[in-house]
Amino acid sequence: MTLENLTVLGSTVREAIDHVEVFPAPTHVTTVRFTTDELASICPVTAQPDLSKVVIEYQPDQFCIESKSLKLYLWRFRNMAVFAEALAAEIAGEVMTTVKPVWVRVELTQRPRGGIEVHAVAERNR
Repeated sequence: MTLENLTVLGSTVREAIDHVEVFPAPTHVTTVRFTTDELASICPVTAQPDLSKVVIEYQPDQFCIESKSLKLYLWRFRNMAVFAEALAAEIAGEVMTTVKPVWVRVELTQRPRGGIEVHAVAERNR
């Protein structure tokens, strides 16, 4: 895996992508953490918009996530009807499948709607 495999970095991309892209992990990096409070999705029952904060943390093995591709991957959920718990699990699954880290932890906190905040955690290990 070389940097030539990165297709979105340095390119103008105007749509969401289905998978994150990776680059070779530097030695001695033990943990990588991404945080955003701008994850949008749709409630599968009411079709109302849901906004969430997500923290993605993983221990790299051979690869790291390229951050622009992560942004474009997360963008794909903006029109997707999905419960917060399933969204956390899907993101963790994508990281585990594509990046193949030692472990991944995804914490998703959906902003309150109707006075209830949802906090879901999905963890995967090799």
